[in-house]
Amino acid sequence: MIIMLIVVKVGGSILKGETSPDLVSDIKNLLSKNRIVLVHGGGKEVTEIASKLGKEQKIVVSPNGFSSRYTDKETVEIFTMVMAGRINKQIVSALQSQGVPVVGLSGLDGLLVQAERKKRLVIVDERGRKKVIDGGYTGKISKINTHLLRLLIENGYVPVVAPVATGEEFEPLNVDGDRTAAYIAGALGADRLILLTDVQGLNLDGRLVSKLNLSGVEQALPKIGRGMITKVYAAMEALNLGVGEVIISSGLEELPISSSLRHECGTVISRE
Repeated sequence: MIIMLIVVKVGGSILKGETSPDLVSDIKNLLSKNRIVLVHGGGKEVTEIASKLGKEQKIVVSPNGFSSRYTDKETVEIFTMVMAGRINKQIVSALQSQGVPVVGLSGLDGLLVQAERKKRLVIVDERGRKKVIDGGYTGKISKINTHLLRLLIENGYVPVVAPVATGEEFEPLNVDGDRTAAYIAGALGADRLILLTDVQGLNLDGRLVSKLNLSGVEQALPKIGRGMITKVYAAMEALNLGVGEVIISSGLEELPISSSLRHECGTVISRE
């Protein structure tokens, strides 16, 4: 009997070096009764590889406090190479070596993640002034190919998705990994979305918050730091798209997905 459909986003910091053996064994154990979709990040590795190739990366900040990589044509090529190639296949190899049936994909494959290219970006400069710049190769997700994902899930595979989307002219676009996971979870009607990171969960006023509802999250937004704000917005998007529950938790816990599902760690965000 299948209990739940779970979408898990794994941050790049968790994947540094080898994929965590605890995470791999946790996925393997959970698959006996559940179905899982894995979405990964890896921004720091993209930055490292780009630097080695002589392409320094520029981080921009939106008025809402979102940090993102400014993605010009050369950067999106490096981003696609590292995300859809190196990182995705490292995770695929780690899972397959433990007998987990996986298929590595990016949003380019089978039009899995489609996005509209942002024509312009509003950013805040060093002096705190708003400024409008060209949108480059950054995308806003518009559609998820659930048919392809269900085809894999229903046949026992774990899709491992790199956050590279297909633009309207079939060009690769940089999309945020947390938001990609939220849109996939919403499109599939997932029971749970788990956002694994390198911190324990959401901290407010110096303490870990174990549970929040949507109205509590909205009230807390001004206090949430730059590193966590994207995950919180992704959680809100997922809940508004019909996902049962979102948990922001540490991927460094022992059996991180199972522990999060049992509410033994992390911050649980729900509608009520």
